[in-house]
Amino acid sequence: MVFADLFFLYFFLPLCLLGYFICRKLKAKNAILIVFSLIFYAWGEPSYVILLLFSALLNWYMGRLIGAHQDTKKGKTLLGVTIGIDLLLLVIFKYTGFLVENINGLLHIGIPVPQISLPIGISFFTFQAISYVIDCYWDTVTPQRSFPKFLLYLSLFPQLIAGPIVRYSVVEKEIDKRKVTIADVSEGAMRFIVGLAKKVIIANNLYAIVKQFYGDVNANQYSDISNLSFLGTWFVVICYSLYVYFDFSGYSDMAIGLGRIFGFHFDENFKYPFICKSISEFWQRWHISLSSFFRDYLFYVPIFGKPRKYLNLFLVWFCTGLWHGAAWNYIFWGLYFGLFLLLEIKIGKKRMKKWPKVLSHIYSKLVIVVGFGIFCFSDMTQLGNFFVNISGAGMIARGGAFADPVTWSACLKNLFLILTAILVSVPVLPKLKYFFFEWGNNTVYTTGKMLATAGCLFLLIMSSILLVDSTNNPFLYFRF
Repeated sequence: MVFADLFFLYFFLPLCLLGYFICRKLKAKNAILIVFSLIFYAWGEPSYVILLLFSALLNWYMGRLIGAHQDTKKGKTLLGVTIGIDLLLLVIFKYTGFLVENINGLLHIGIPVPQISLPIGISFFTFQAISYVIDCYWDTVTPQRSFPKFLLYLSLFPQLIAGPIVRYSVVEKEIDKRKVTIADVSEGAMRFIVGLAKKVIIANNLYAIVKQFYGDVNANQYSDISNLSFLGTWFVVICYSLYVYFDFSGYSDMAIGLGRIFGFHFDENFKYPFICKSISEFWQRWHISLSSFFRDYLFYVPIFGKPRKYLNLFLVWFCTGLWHGAAWNYIFWGLYFGLFLLLEIKIGKKRMKKWPKVLSHIYSKLVIVVGFGIFCFSDMTQLGNFFVNISGAGMIARGGAFADPVTWSACLKNLFLILTAILVSVPVLPKLKYFFFEWGNNTVYTTGKMLATAGCLFLLIMSSILLVDSTNNPFLYFRF
């Protein structure tokens, strides 16, 4: 089940909210959320609910044992075993085919490649479980004694499928005690609707442009782009970069909004990353829950007896790439960004701050957009064509065109969409919110409330209309 679906919007969610708010006791509210979360997960693949329940039971039980043996050899052993099992499950379901394909290619043998379907959201709930047991060992959280409460944490449907990666410490107190106000419901609903509009109105239409030129890249069905013009390649990869942002940040907005409605306050996962002036700043604003996970749990891990800054940096970005998918382009993508982060470390923050702002923005956007090109193509032939085209080498080597009529037509046809996407990707809405709700007087505040309500109602109606004829609205990060 996905959020961007009429069944979810007008049947599943209202039914869940009705059951949740009818119940008065928190224990009953939690039970409602657990039941609906398991139904939500089982809607697409019922058998993998068993995997989710096993992961929850394993990490809950081991978390209690680890908490009872903190700072001991036994506790460290239990932690290693738990993380090992978690990662083994992730490898089996996500990376087995990739490993077998590469072994076959390297050794020139023919081991049958197993066709294992990927459990939705396994990367997210596995990392949440790992963060929990590590925090239990570090004594930064109190091990949860109640299995239903831990299951609620791991399976909570707003963030179960595609994040953000919510740490137990963020919701620890709210699992046991929380209060939902009218302001929570109002803010949460508005945040959810904005996220829905990002997905349905902007992301889906941007992907239609990508699909026209690059093929159905989300299904690994690529068009031959060897004859695509220089300008066409740049135009589409910019659209793709914006698409990924609106698709994923839209989901995060919806998850955060739903969490708020139920009384949970999840951390932000995106903070307008395209306004960055460096790659390090980009990763402080993009998919924050993942980058902070690797920073806190992997970057400072001792290798050969002590933390090794550059080796750990390589490890972090290798894992960041691999986490996104079982394909070499994701690994290249991670290492690509790791290389630029290393370069920025060598240059130094003080020197980079002295760069002209225009130069900083041009540098960061070029690196980011080219990076999303690497992210886009798991087909190495088309990835090679992408680099030939985007570098301008195609015009020299094979007489490719600088521009083409189809690109111009697509650009003009979708100009309003692209300009809207660019405008929404910068912090215009927060400034408007500040003006109406924090800076202004009572009249301005009332006007702002009316405009916000009318705007969200309009976005909900528009999104619902667009969903009527839409049969499939998967989020990109469901694959990860």
